Amino acid sequence: MTAPAILAIDQGTTSSRAMVFDALGNVVAGAQEPFEQLFPNDGWVEHNPEAIWSTSLRVMQQAAAQAEAQSFRISAVGITNQRETTVVWDKATGQPIYNAIVWQDRRTADVCQHLSTQGASADIALKTGLVVDPYFSATKITWILDNVQGARQRAEAGKLAFGTIDSFLIWRLTGGAVHATDATNAGRTSLVDIRTGLWDDELLRIFNVPTAVLPTICDSADAYGETLATFLGRPISILGVAGDQQAAAIGQCCFAPGHIKSTYGTGCFVLMNTGDRIVRSKRKLLSTIAYRLHGKNTYCLEGSIFIAGAAVQWLRDEMGIIAAAEDTEYLAARLQTNQGVYLVPAFTGLGAPYWNPDARGALFGITRNTGPAHIARAALESVAYQTNDLLQAMADDGVHPTALKVDGGMSANNWLMQFLSDITRLGIERPQIMETTALGAAYLAGYQAGLYDTLDSISNQWHCQRRFDPALPAGQRDTLLAGWQNAVQRTIAPL
Repeated sequence: MTAPAILAIDQGTTSSRAMVFDALGNVVAGAQEPFEQLFPNDGWVEHNPEAIWSTSLRVMQQAAAQAEAQSFRISAVGITNQRETTVVWDKATGQPIYNAIVWQDRRTADVCQHLSTQGASADIALKTGLVVDPYFSATKITWILDNVQGARQRAEAGKLAFGTIDSFLIWRLTGGAVHATDATNAGRTSLVDIRTGLWDDELLRIFNVPTAVLPTICDSADAYGETLATFLGRPISILGVAGDQQAAAIGQCCFAPGHIKSTYGTGCFVLMNTGDRIVRSKRKLLSTIAYRLHGKNTYCLEGSIFIAGAAVQWLRDEMGIIAAAEDTEYLAARLQTNQGVYLVPAFTGLGAPYWNPDARGALFGITRNTGPAHIARAALESVAYQTNDLLQAMADDGVHPTALKVDGGMSANNWLMQFLSDITRLGIERPQIMETTALGAAYLAGYQAGLYDTLDSISNQWHCQRRFDPALPAGQRDTLLAGWQNAVQRTIAPL
C-alpha cells in the first residue's frame, strides 16, 4: 500500500530544502543543502543560479527517495522561494546570463532615488502596494539588461527570460516547457498592479523592462506543468507555488482577515491577512498579495526586516563569536540585562518602517566589560525590537493583533521568543510543525490536487506547540525600547 504525499521545494536565501508531507501535514522526509553567498561589492549580494538549481535538485531527489522508501507516493510538487531574487536566462539554452541578484542587494539604490526624485513613487505605490526600493525585482532586471553586453537587445527580441526563483525552478523542472510564476511572486517585482494581478504597461515603461521577458502569472494553486521524468523517475505535476513569506502564512493557516504571523529566517517578515481589502499603510508597510485562488486575490499587510537570522550567521561565520546558532540562547540567558549594548543590524540597509538603503550596521554601548555574550544578546534583541517597530507601524495603521504566530529557525530559541513577547506585549504562539514555509507550499499543491476540499480542512491541522506570554515589567520594557530607538536614530543620522 502507498499513501499520498506532497513534495515541497523550499528554496531559501542561504540553503535549498525539500520536505515531504503526508495528507495530515506531518513531515515524513526532508533534506537540506547550503550554498555560497557572494558579495562582489559593498551592498551587493548574489547567488550562482546553477548552485540554486543543483542543490534544489539534489535535496528534492533525496527527500523523495526517503519518502518512497516509507511507502509514500509523491502526488504533487509545491514550490516556495526566496522572493524578489532575480534571474535572467537565455530561452534557447536555459543558461543564466548573470548571477542571481538577491533580494538583499542594494546596488540599484541610486536608480530608486532617481525614480523617487522624479515623482514616480506615488504611482508605483498605488499600483504595486510597494515602496520604491532596491529590495524589489524591477530595478534588478533593468540592471542586468543594462550591464550584460547585448542583453537588452536580446531581451527585446524575445530571446531572454526573467524569473524570480520559483519561475527559474519551474523552467528547469519542466525542461523549459513552462515559463510561469504565481501571483505572490509576481506581486513583489514592482511590475504588477495588485488590483488586477496583471503585468502593468505603465510600470514596465517606468522600469524599462520589456514585456517579452515576463512569465505567465498563475494562481498560487494551479497546474504549472510536470517535472521531467528523469528527475524523480516519473513525471509529477507542479501544483502549488508561493513566495516564502506568503507560503509561511499559508502554513500557519492565516486564512482569515486579522490573522498574523512572523517568520524568523535570514530576515524577518510579519504578514497580516486583510482579506479582499488592500490596506494602504501610513507607515510604509507593504500592501501585497497573500495568495490567489480560483482567480481571486487575498491581500495582506507586510513589514519586512532584512536582517534577523543573518545577524546570527554573522556572529558565527564572520565574527567567530559562536560555533553554532543555538549558542546564542545560552549566551543571552547568562546575562541579567543587555548592559546598554545594542546592535542595529543594518548590514544591507534598513527595511520597514525606515526604508533606508544607505544605513549600515552599528554596535552601540560597548565597554571594556563587553564580551561575546553581550554581542550575541544584542543580535537576538535586535530581532525583537525590529518586530516591535513593525507591529507599532501596524498599530498606527489601525491594526491591533492580540497574538502572533511565529515560525522559522529562530523561533526555536526559547529565550528570544520570551523576549519577543516581553517587548511586543503579545502572546507568541509557536506551532507544532515549524517548517511552515515548506508546509504552505505543500498545502497549496495538495489543495490543487484535491487532497483538501476547503481551506478550513487545512486550518484544522494547525496546533500550538508552545505559547509565550509577557512577563517583563512595563518600565523595563520602555527603557529597552528607548535605548533601541536611540541606537537606530544614531545609525541613520547623516554624517
